[in-house]
Amino acid sequence: MVDVKKAYEQWLADFANDPETVEDLKAIAGNEAEIQDRFYTGLSFGTAGMRGVLGAGTNRMNKYNVRRATKGLAQYLMQDPENAKRGVVIAYDSRRFSTEFAKDTALVLSANGVPAFLFDALRPVPILSYAVRHLNAAGGVVITASHNPPQYNGYKVYGDDGAQLGPEAADAVTSYIQALSYTDAVCMDEEEALKSGLLKIIGDKEVDDDYMKDIRTLCIQPEMLKEQGDKLSIVYTPLHGSGNVPVRRMLKEIGITKVAVVPEQEKPDGNFSTVKVPNPEDPGAFVLAEKLADEVKANVIFATDPDCDRLGLAVRGHDGVFHLLTGNQIGCVLLQYILDTKAKQGTLPKNGAAVKSIVSTSLANRICEHYGVKMFETLTGFKFIGEKIQQFQDTGSNTFLFGFEESYGFLSSTFVRDKDGVNASLLVSEVAAACEAEGITLYDRIQEIFKQYGYYVEKVVSKTLPGMDGLSRMKTIMRELRENPPKELAGLKVTAVRDYLNHTRVSESGTETIDLPSSDVLYYELEGGNWVCVRPSGTEPKIKLYVNTNDKDADKAAALNEKLREDSEKLLA
Repeated sequence: MVDVKKAYEQWLADFANDPETVEDLKAIAGNEAEIQDRFYTGLSFGTAGMRGVLGAGTNRMNKYNVRRATKGLAQYLMQDPENAKRGVVIAYDSRRFSTEFAKDTALVLSANGVPAFLFDALRPVPILSYAVRHLNAAGGVVITASHNPPQYNGYKVYGDDGAQLGPEAADAVTSYIQALSYTDAVCMDEEEALKSGLLKIIGDKEVDDDYMKDIRTLCIQPEMLKEQGDKLSIVYTPLHGSGNVPVRRMLKEIGITKVAVVPEQEKPDGNFSTVKVPNPEDPGAFVLAEKLADEVKANVIFATDPDCDRLGLAVRGHDGVFHLLTGNQIGCVLLQYILDTKAKQGTLPKNGAAVKSIVSTSLANRICEHYGVKMFETLTGFKFIGEKIQQFQDTGSNTFLFGFEESYGFLSSTFVRDKDGVNASLLVSEVAAACEAEGITLYDRIQEIFKQYGYYVEKVVSKTLPGMDGLSRMKTIMRELRENPPKELAGLKVTAVRDYLNHTRVSESGTETIDLPSSDVLYYELEGGNWVCVRPSGTEPKIKLYVNTNDKDADKAAALNEKLREDSEKLLA
């Protein structure tokens, strides 16, 4: 058990020469609850790296946690000094302290003999992922907290394959970090690092141009885009983040000429002052964009989050109202377009494969079945989709066509190994242009997919359980569900229970083994292809409930989803 008072006083002593840290700590003197929350544990480092609220303390995002994590990463890489010489690429978004944390990361790596390639300005996650492979680096780091509120920042680590670290590597890095104190990591002098060649600054020509060239190769019908590019009107908002430059450049280069950018959200702003949260899943992120779309008569709106790995999409219906699509709907529209177009072109490979997370819609499986493409399912986390791409390439077993997660992450390339908002913007533009050529809207296309395969409705419920008690409560909920699994939900029989922690799928037919890494996830298969999944978040103090239903009738699918959601929420009580 951590002595929080002692830890608090230790920080005051250790960082007495840092006035900002001292001021922050003294401001909470006497606030036992705040001291408890800041010091009862260290900020955890997992497969998604670190993420937390900004502030002084072991359980906060600050330069000392960043430096300590970086020294641990350096020690992990230096197990193989020759490999470590390849260096680490560092990118950052528009969040508060992102620039400072990125520079600290570079200078701690340099101090430990690991070359650092630091971008000269904001870059999105996909360009970092691309750069790791492009520069043949040993790894990468992105300073970002993705779509979280402005009081957060984070630290994501990538392997040499361009994907986020897998569980084994993350555990190994964690062991190095935990052996360090918060004063062990020091930064090399910046001038010294530059002179020694350990710190290299990456300009806009060294990676970006090649990335854009490769992105353009993802167009499936480039000639159609040229013909329709000046007819399609798009509104785009980068939500104050790193997508502004690359997304606009990509749209221009593929021939989309009518792009209106939301002026209030164009420039970087770590406070994200125009939105409650910079999240393209949130309808509030589209308010200003919808207003602009009405002015310029656009029918399609894009939004990317601060690190530009996620894309949100709103399309105008025949009622004139904008409809915000779910990540599952966007994924299925893109999947259908890729498979259908390639099938018509005669370029659909016989060993074609798509990949999605286990909590993403089953509609995607139906689409793949229709085109004879195999669907692979992975645990939540795009790194697992990245691993599948590498596996396909290593074995030659399958040709990767598309990967997605319900949380608004999409990818059709193999040169990036994380979700890519630039890639997704290109694909959505192409689908919208193809619809324009047919005389229909993107909204019409979605309805066509539903009419062909059935109406699939999904709902994600998040229950926040903050603090030390919250972590304990999450573990209790999962333990109780394993000991007493439900027999039915909303009148639907549970036909099978998948336990991804124990690698089992139990049904009336017996017990099967699930060949995926361990994860604390329970998945209930229900009659009629409906399902419910319970998953504690890996990056936030939340437990998530995924509820998916389907029916040939849209209203029946929605009503069943509501009923199933209400009944399933009792599992988290």
